[in-house]
Amino acid sequence: MSVKIENINLGSFPLMLAPMEDVSDPPFRAICKENGADIMYTEFISSEGLIREAEKSTMKLDIYDEERPIGIQIFGGNIESMKLATAICEQANPDIIDINYGCPVKKVAYKGAGAGILQDIPKMVKMTKEIVKSTALPVTVKTRLGWDENSKYIVEVAERLQDVGIKAISIHGRTRKQMYKGEADWTLIGEVKNNPRMHIPVFGNGDINSGEKALEMKKKYGIDGVMIGRAAIGYPWIFNEIKSYLKNKEIISKPTIEDRVRVCKRHLKHSIAWKGERLGIFEIRKHYTNYFRGIPHFKDHRIKLVSSENPSEIIEILESIKDKFSEFSFS
Repeated sequence: MSVKIENINLGSFPLMLAPMEDVSDPPFRAICKENGADIMYTEFISSEGLIREAEKSTMKLDIYDEERPIGIQIFGGNIESMKLATAICEQANPDIIDINYGCPVKKVAYKGAGAGILQDIPKMVKMTKEIVKSTALPVTVKTRLGWDENSKYIVEVAERLQDVGIKAISIHGRTRKQMYKGEADWTLIGEVKNNPRMHIPVFGNGDINSGEKALEMKKKYGIDGVMIGRAAIGYPWIFNEIKSYLKNKEIISKPTIEDRVRVCKRHLKHSIAWKGERLGIFEIRKHYTNYFRGIPHFKDHRIKLVSSENPSEIIEILESIKDKFSEFSFS
């Protein structure tokens, strides 16, 4: 049976690319889509930044037809600002509006935005209700189990958010206090999914880094799909690997150095197309280490990659990496 967010068909067990600040921009999303991601979200966007027309915020509204279905994710602590930001997002024509109630970073959370709103559940519910009322687009939520160990109210919170009209919920199996430390706890995600009152899709997030792990969570908790974040950075192949394992328990071979160079070159091309040559080259630099993680004595090559300002030269460096490490096996 197909999973749907309102009338958006996502397949039987969708794999979602998590919204990640300074990572999930259009070039990275394009690479993940090419490698099996079913649905993606933009980097999270400040509602206040959108209202002020801050360039950093408005640039994050860039979405492309080949990415669809895609959601724009917004965050903020002021209800009116979030409603105004939703109206601005609508003009970019996304498929979904997603509300970030999960970001644990201090500068966000301590302003009552992101995971900070988990300390004020009535406000969280009110804000969600107002946003749902303000748009014809389906609204979804990304959140966490709670603020800390003593406030894991996610089962009740999910019910209340569903009651005010959200069409799906993605839950990270950690509290705000945990940040990204320790192991994600999926038991409460399972409780949300198996709550007889819940009828919207429930997606799990946290520590999904293999087909085996995805299948385990699917079987154990009955979730509708998984959201993948850190495991996809520098490794967009994770989506097709998981799909292959879910389909027939086949573990496909790891991408070779040739595969990595090829995808890295495509990422560079997408980045330049999006931001122009100078900024496009600058933006991809943070990805090189991740693409080639595990290769011994790679430092000198990375320095060359991040120092070059010429696309042709970067391509030459990547080709030299492919030639030098052609025999290297990723395990």
